[in-house]
Amino acid sequence: MEKTEVLYNGDCPICSREITSYARYAASQALALRFQALQDSDLARWGVDADAAARRLHVLKDGRVYDGLEAFQVLWADMPRFAWLARLTGLPLIRPLARRIYDHVLAPLLYWMHRRRQARSKDLH
Repeated sequence: MEKTEVLYNGDCPICSREITSYARYAASQALALRFQALQDSDLARWGVDADAAARRLHVLKDGRVYDGLEAFQVLWADMPRFAWLARLTGLPLIRPLARRIYDHVLAPLLYWMHRRRQARSKDLH
């Protein structure tokens, strides 16, 4: 079985904290998951540029790249402790709401914070 690969924004403290908790759990359970910060990845392999990768979580499984809520669902489904989240967010009434929250609130907010950190870093140098 091929490993599920997760591409995340390693410069985002919130993203890194969440992914670190997933990575610890995956390691403790010997799960076939691999976590890669976008800053250390071959983004062409994922079919995204750095900006697109910073905007949303991406997961590669069985040769297919998923992003956004679907990426989280694939990741959660591969982790027994979190599989219930994949099922919950896949329910017909919940899925559209979860997708809207991720697409229009969470992802844009995290991306805005990322861009702000980048601008501040540029101003300091």
